[in-house]
Amino acid sequence: MRGFLPVSKEGLKERGWNELDIILVTGDAYVDHPSYGAAIIGRVLEDAGFKVGIIAQPDYRKTDDFQRLGKPKLFFGVTAGNLDSMVANYTANIKVRNIDDYSPAGKPHLRPDRASIIYTNKLQQVFKDVPIVLGGMEASMRRLAHYDYWSDKVRRSLLLDAKADILVYGMGEKQVLEIAKRLRNGEKISELDNIRGTVTSRKKVDSLENFILIPSYEEAISGKDKFNKAFKTTYMESDPIRGKAVAQKHGDRFVIQYPPAIPLTTEEIDKIYSLDFMREWHPSYNREGGVPGFKTVRNSTISHRGCAGGCSFCSLYLHQGGIVQSRSIESMVNEIKLLSEDKKFKGTVTDIGGPTANLYMAECPSWKSAGVCTDKKCLMPQKCKNLKLGYAYSIRLWRELKKIPRVKHVFVGSGVRYDLLTDSYADEYLNELCAYHVSGQLKVAPEHCVDSILELMNKPKFTVYEKFIDKFENINRRLNKKQFLVNYFIVGHPGAALKDALQLAVYLAKKRIHPEQVQDFIPLPMTVSGAMYYTESDPFTGKSVYVAKSPRERMMQRALLQYKNPQNRKYIQKALKILDKEGLKRLLLP
Repeated sequence: MRGFLPVSKEGLKERGWNELDIILVTGDAYVDHPSYGAAIIGRVLEDAGFKVGIIAQPDYRKTDDFQRLGKPKLFFGVTAGNLDSMVANYTANIKVRNIDDYSPAGKPHLRPDRASIIYTNKLQQVFKDVPIVLGGMEASMRRLAHYDYWSDKVRRSLLLDAKADILVYGMGEKQVLEIAKRLRNGEKISELDNIRGTVTSRKKVDSLENFILIPSYEEAISGKDKFNKAFKTTYMESDPIRGKAVAQKHGDRFVIQYPPAIPLTTEEIDKIYSLDFMREWHPSYNREGGVPGFKTVRNSTISHRGCAGGCSFCSLYLHQGGIVQSRSIESMVNEIKLLSEDKKFKGTVTDIGGPTANLYMAECPSWKSAGVCTDKKCLMPQKCKNLKLGYAYSIRLWRELKKIPRVKHVFVGSGVRYDLLTDSYADEYLNELCAYHVSGQLKVAPEHCVDSILELMNKPKFTVYEKFIDKFENINRRLNKKQFLVNYFIVGHPGAALKDALQLAVYLAKKRIHPEQVQDFIPLPMTVSGAMYYTESDPFTGKSVYVAKSPRERMMQRALLQYKNPQNRKYIQKALKILDKEGLKRLLLP
């Protein structure tokens, strides 16, 4: 029976079901599309023969919504949604957000702070004996002791704080399927050990083999060097091929992280994206105008998972991993054919991408046999010669998509790695991209212009960005096209002082670049930059790192970059006075 997964008792009756095997509780609105984690997990479980329902954005002040679908036979799956709930609810300056793009009509406050904990506690109030499985970005990036920016302290593993039974990290399809099958076969949730991509809590580690004991939670909160040691070990072992299990003591218990799930094959990932998604928000949101976040991805497709970039501030390495997993051309062509048959489709595919669009079909011989290298990086300080890019596949994909009736335009809306577009091997790709697949603006992320900061970010030197600009402009000049770069910059990243923000501001002003996309740095849990922010040192080298922690300095750094905004004038004046650079007023304060 095709249709949305049940969200009410009426939905169960329509399918002729009396009860469900699994109920997924999510902090997002229910959008049945593969861009939404709960929808993917729900469809994967359904395809395996399980009866699945969804409770989306329950009223967390009561227990009524949590009882809406009754008691599941196997477990409740809990996720805060596509984002960490604290990121979804608060800005970098810890102000409450006014809009939540993953909620109907963008309504804020429909998901609670620390949603995984709140949802789990509510479920335990009314269903004391039903196992609870945590998943999603919030669970993934809080799976061990971690620095929490919003409380400014090191918190315990979310598994313990939520009092759940098992935690799934990463994208989760393989793990959740194994959990469901083993519970269906009669195993107890307390016996589910050695499942890759999961975290459990045990009194002892005697039965564990080939594991590493990292500094405990108590040690991590008492010493920043211990925190960094725990983080570094976890980071280095978060590889599906060579990684070992990691155990971290919390009080009288051990939190055990098993190695990541083995990456999906192209056949496996193709199957997931071919499942019977409705590719629409639930009709209950129609009267509110739908879900804003879905509108941006409705006419797009995801080409791959994983990112070999390893940017320090990004969650992707410890969530999706550093091994790229790509879909086949045929899979994406079939998806866009389905999309083109929708009456709402107007002829434009808004994005063919993923984490770094031009890493589609990237491959390295060592990924399958040895995992990601420990002694060198795929893209830094330049692309490793062993990393093979899939540019020929991308070009073929674009050309195939353009043949589909009703498809007029195919755009790449995701960001691209500009450092992978400066050399001659990228000429055909960049020419084709600029000629047919840029909607007028191409997203790139130089982030800063000071090389010492870029090194901490694990980003290429600024001269590489300048080389790319020249190449991009030359190609568009030859094509007789007016196309522009949308440049993403970060202010307040570890290593960035006020003088560095001024250096970037001067560069932008001289180039007449007026960036609208300026991101205030947020030290996300279990990221390299998050560890730097908390400890004020590099977790890999131990070297001290300057960190701008005062709101006043962060505000001045942002103001310098957005020097055209009249509201920033007073902050720029303060910054120039502090730096004794008031002679730059004419440039920055015309």
